[in-house]
Amino acid sequence: MKLDIYIEKNTMKYEVIIKNALIQNLSEEIRNVYTGKKIAVLTDENIFELYGSKLESSLHEQFYISFIVIKPGENSKTLNVLEFVYAKLSEYNIQRSDLIIAFGGGVVGDLTGFAASTYLRGIDYIQIPTSLIAQTDSCIGGKTAVNLTQGKNLAGSFYHPKAVLIDTDFLLTLSDKHIKDGMGEIIKYACIKDLSLFQILMNIKSKQDLFEDIEEIVHTCLSIKKQLIESDEKDNGMRMLLNFGHTIGHAIEKYSGFQIAHGEAVSAGMLIITKNSERIGYTEIGTYEKLKAVLDNFNIQYNLDDYNKEEIKKYILSDKKNLNNNINLILLKKIGESFVRNVPINLIDEFITP
Repeated sequence: MKLDIYIEKNTMKYEVIIKNALIQNLSEEIRNVYTGKKIAVLTDENIFELYGSKLESSLHEQFYISFIVIKPGENSKTLNVLEFVYAKLSEYNIQRSDLIIAFGGGVVGDLTGFAASTYLRGIDYIQIPTSLIAQTDSCIGGKTAVNLTQGKNLAGSFYHPKAVLIDTDFLLTLSDKHIKDGMGEIIKYACIKDLSLFQILMNIKSKQDLFEDIEEIVHTCLSIKKQLIESDEKDNGMRMLLNFGHTIGHAIEKYSGFQIAHGEAVSAGMLIITKNSERIGYTEIGTYEKLKAVLDNFNIQYNLDDYNKEEIKKYILSDKKNLNNNINLILLKKIGESFVRNVPINLIDEFITP
């Protein structure tokens, strides 16, 4: 099955292709957006070991391929690693007429996009996401970034790929941990915009059930994101709904030294904020229990024994969404309906108490 999404608004114009075994036809798909010969592929050690030779075999007849390989994990999304990437691009003599490919999960995608947007003031790049979280969320929208000591994604840009090529077969080698990581983002989409997706997720009882519907699930999540980013490219309005659970989640990630995975941290963030917004009266009674039930259905860990509210608050205060001592929080009216609530920082405790 092949599913396509077309994103076109202002500076955004690219196609998203979702198909199993897509790696077999990569050269053909890349040729639709790139006429040159030289490609730099940025990936991490795990993906390179699993799929590096397969990617090179798929592309080598039409392109000259150079690999830039980084260590896996959020700790590679730094200025130091970005400088390493710049040095490699220079070593490989990558020019503005050449192409960069992001081949990996969300960390690789964010880092590659930022490098592509800034090296030589901008080089075209393509996203080939390999993780569930990247395929359902971070591969589109143009947000690129690295982390700073003070917080997550504090240095970045909006820079869109020329194409997004999604091969769902890459998901078959994911560990249960990385599947749960991606499920946190999928559950987010169901909560903010799609009650029917939420019901589908509640009825999934095994990994086999999940993978039987995975292409449709990926397509549903990206279709929701497409609508939001086309209406609000720079994240000043409705696109902020995609941040449900993320304000607390990013703070948890940073507080843990990125030992807690993104999807798990976001899941905890969604649950904490929904528990409080329901108590305050913004959210329909029973929503918290429904959200908890779907997280339990996928055995996603959300009980954080070492949750330090004051430390979490410190990271929230440095969040880039903190504007004039107010922060926009994403709350649920009920499952499938969400809204933006502007909250003064001095009232943030009401929403982050576990």
